[in-house]
Amino acid sequence: MKDIILKAENISKQYRLGQVGTGTLSHDLNRWWHRIRGKEDPYLRIGDTNDRSTKGTSDYVWALQDINFEVERGEVLGIIGKNGAGKSTLLKILSKVTAPTTGSIKSRGRIASLLEVGTGFNGEMTGRENIFLNGAILGMTKKEITSKLDEIIEFSGCERYIDTPVKRYSSGMTVRLAFAVAAFLEPEILVIDEVLAVGDAEFQKKAIGKMQDISRGEGRTVLFVSHNMAAVKSLCTKGVVMEYGKIKLISDIEHAVSYYLSGDSEIINQKVFTNGYEKDEFKLEKISIKNKGKDIEEPLSENDEIELTTIITLKDNQADRYHITYHLYNEMGEALFSFSNESNKLKYGKNELTCLFPASFFQSGQYFLSFFFIVDRRDALFIEKDILSFNIVDGSRDLGVFMGREPGYIKPKFNWILKNN
Repeated sequence: MKDIILKAENISKQYRLGQVGTGTLSHDLNRWWHRIRGKEDPYLRIGDTNDRSTKGTSDYVWALQDINFEVERGEVLGIIGKNGAGKSTLLKILSKVTAPTTGSIKSRGRIASLLEVGTGFNGEMTGRENIFLNGAILGMTKKEITSKLDEIIEFSGCERYIDTPVKRYSSGMTVRLAFAVAAFLEPEILVIDEVLAVGDAEFQKKAIGKMQDISRGEGRTVLFVSHNMAAVKSLCTKGVVMEYGKIKLISDIEHAVSYYLSGDSEIINQKVFTNGYEKDEFKLEKISIKNKGKDIEEPLSENDEIELTTIITLKDNQADRYHITYHLYNEMGEALFSFSNESNKLKYGKNELTCLFPASFFQSGQYFLSFFFIVDRRDALFIEKDILSFNIVDGSRDLGVFMGREPGYIKPKFNWILKNN
């Protein structure tokens, strides 16, 4: 049976652009008049989607629309999306900093939030005094806070300045202390926004380790927002992808990160080029990747041989001067390796090249191919980055689910030599 500790039901948040609060007195009176007659708020029917890059037609904008999800005890939920997707607004509602326009939040236990650098700190008070203040806000007794005080100070690394007013702290010191307070005062739900990016590499590593201890060792729940996908993948078990104030995907963290980094939900295993990619020397007609002997529509499986086919027409009689090279990248944008057909010379006219990857070569995950057309073994006449993207799924489990069981992105099979005496 699921142990649900946090549940968001039909959460929406509407703002009026350029105004403080709800807007004008006439709008407030209109809302009041509809409410006493038992009718719906008239402004809930209007408003634009939260796309910051376009000019809207309404003064109202929906920062969030129809958000529904639930979080189990001990789960680490990563909330990811572009700037302006509504992540911080959602965390503020979950932390009860602001109220939703519609919908409700149901939670069990204390919620500690770290939404902005210095959240909940009084700049005139010392670091020590702020620890007691934040603990009191969380409902801790003075005795409970005192028992954790030494651990908090040691973890923050701010011992020398603990009796100095917080207004004299750097942003890095402030976030160190704020995180230590939030993590060590034992909330049932810990909500962390992008603030960890302010800390240095050593502190980020410590903070992620502490959040892992909180969730796995202590069975507490963590909601984590970050643009650092490596941190998200190492920490979170489940991901929520947001776009324009709406939830686009709720899935395991591997799938969620791949979806976000790809820019859309559609993974394309084939591209046919009708007009583009034609130069004086060549015409690129088609690139496709599929399981050997199977249909192009089938998911690419770890357990199958995978064939990459390139159809290209050479227009130069000196065709042996040319070859193609691919660079393979993972979903983090890291280059894995390059490969080419240099040992198989192209011919004048139409060429169909197939590169065969052995079974169990790829780990499950998302990959991107960049295309290079090379002349005289060194000069790139044409480059197209991310010309093809594809997903490899774990063949031993349900297709469409990546588990990332082993480290790395490829798992080549090497020859082993065993000598026994």
